[in-house]
Amino acid sequence: MNGRDERIFSAQKGYDARLVSLGALILLLLLVLAAGLAHRQLGLSEAYSERERLQNQRRVLVPAPRGNLLDRDGRLLAGNRPRLAVTISLDDLRAEIRAAYLGIRRAYRDTGDRNLPTAAQMLRIARVTVVNRHLAEVNRVTGREDALDPDDLDRNFRQNLLLPYVLVDGLDEAEFARLLERIPPNSPLQLHTSSMRIYPGGPLAAHVIGYVSGDDAIGVPPGFPGNGLATFRMRGAAGREGLEKALDARLRGGAGGAIYRVDPAGYRINPPLKTLAPRQGDTIRTSLDADLQLAAERALEKTGNLNGAVVAVDVSNGEILALATRPGYDLNTFIPRLSREAAADINARGAWLNRATSGLYPPGSAFKLVVAIAGLRSGDIDPDEPVNCPGYHQVAGRRFACHDGHAHGDITLATAIEKSCNVYFYKKGLEIGVAKIAAEARRFGLDRRAGLEIAETGAMLVPDPAWKLRRFGAQWYPGDTANLAIGQGFLQVTPLQMALLMAGFARDETTTRPTLLRPPGGNPPQHGAPTGLTPEQRAVLVNALEQVTLTGTGRILQSRFLKIPGLRVAGKTGTAQRQTPEGTVNFAWFICYAPVENPRIALAVMIEGDTPGEETGGGRYAAPVAQAVLKAWREKNAPAAAPLTPAPESSAPPR
Repeated sequence: MNGRDERIFSAQKGYDARLVSLGALILLLLLVLAAGLAHRQLGLSEAYSERERLQNQRRVLVPAPRGNLLDRDGRLLAGNRPRLAVTISLDDLRAEIRAAYLGIRRAYRDTGDRNLPTAAQMLRIARVTVVNRHLAEVNRVTGREDALDPDDLDRNFRQNLLLPYVLVDGLDEAEFARLLERIPPNSPLQLHTSSMRIYPGGPLAAHVIGYVSGDDAIGVPPGFPGNGLATFRMRGAAGREGLEKALDARLRGGAGGAIYRVDPAGYRINPPLKTLAPRQGDTIRTSLDADLQLAAERALEKTGNLNGAVVAVDVSNGEILALATRPGYDLNTFIPRLSREAAADINARGAWLNRATSGLYPPGSAFKLVVAIAGLRSGDIDPDEPVNCPGYHQVAGRRFACHDGHAHGDITLATAIEKSCNVYFYKKGLEIGVAKIAAEARRFGLDRRAGLEIAETGAMLVPDPAWKLRRFGAQWYPGDTANLAIGQGFLQVTPLQMALLMAGFARDETTTRPTLLRPPGGNPPQHGAPTGLTPEQRAVLVNALEQVTLTGTGRILQSRFLKIPGLRVAGKTGTAQRQTPEGTVNFAWFICYAPVENPRIALAVMIEGDTPGEETGGGRYAAPVAQAVLKAWREKNAPAAAPLTPAPESSAPPR
């Protein structure tokens, strides 16, 4: 090989090396590209699929019908009725809206005006025009005069395009039937049936049952797919007061739903990809007895314009049989929504307050039972020891009068309870001392919430020297103890607490845990702490309480007009006072249980006086209300008794 050939060969070798390097580089780049494509096709496919799903799918949630509330006998207290409406599907109006938009745009351009509305404004006008056309057809068929709210329509279009727009709500059955005949199947107008709350009793147990109002916070059904999807919720209802609120989670049931594909404009594509039917809420049986509740509410109405409360308790297990408060309101005024006028009326009458659980009152002489128990347990009261009542008692230079201004003379504990002698309890209360009285009141739960399912106030008060020092920076005086001994002064309790006090005492126990629910088979019997009274001490109190209703301050209960044949009642009246800017207002109390020989029902009745300075005694005002409830209870729970000879009425006014 000559030199020239060697140079050519060398050149060819160098060219080949560079070519190989270039080929290797190209191959490497191709491999990188292939790897990137593979990564995007394989490794990122799930991410792209998820992004596509989020862009092209929407989730719609539908509320379930609320569960029913029943009384203890299975009668409906709160249920549902059909809510009839006309809805319109906005995505079915696209062609009509587009045609209307083009016509509106041409009309504006033909005017020659340069200040034309924007495209968005003309589109809004087109939507209103088309929907109004369909509304006019509905009004023509039904004879109604419903009007369209353009702002509401625009809000629905922007925020809830997938949800049907409610064009006409609250149709009656005749209107619904006429529309059913006239609306063709392919119309964008559709007849829609949902559920609406109904309260057959109207105002019956309104504060216990509570009410509902509109709510958009529908929870996602467990296991229902669609996490991350834009979610639209049809409007449901949520409990706002009473059992509707306390049991809301159970009454709501399980929401239903559907997942739809949507086009780029956001309109849904049928059929849905997945659906789930809603599940109605639980049917819950309460402890309320509708007959006793009705008797209590009617008896409160017969007091005239006076407000008040009644609580009836099953002695054995704490089930609330009746819980009434006056004034009240009709629950059906909240459906479909509470008007401003109705809300103002409820507010003006003070009817929002559940006086049975949240009204605070001095219990007056009804509290003497607690003082008597405190004295018997501590040994400061000998039931056979006479105490002289000259009609008043002097405490630290201040005269404390007996309740009727008369001197009872020498009386024992039983007579002091029967006649509600204040002087006896002034004297014994000072001997017992505030510490023991307050401790006894707390043993019976008068200082705390009872634990009912619905709301109770937490402001009840059993005062003592430490409290007064904290609250007012002042010391406790003997006069404070004298007032406390007759249920006056700073003491504040609810009617519910006083009913539970009587229920516990009827079982010879202190506390009673109340409930408004009645599970299958009922609630088990209560077992609270014993009162600590000896059988002899208890017998004195029971006999005295029964004598109250026979010859004492509650004897009106056994008058010829109110007597319940064959039913023995143990009770205690009370009349408490409160100072107001207008003067002294009285509160009438009557607490009791029956039958004496086998306690089954306990009651507390409280009536508010409405005129300063006017006497509102427990025997005259509260006892007749208790009698009405006891009569209704006896008619349901005891065999008929032969009529007895009416007892003569005493000429002395009961207290």
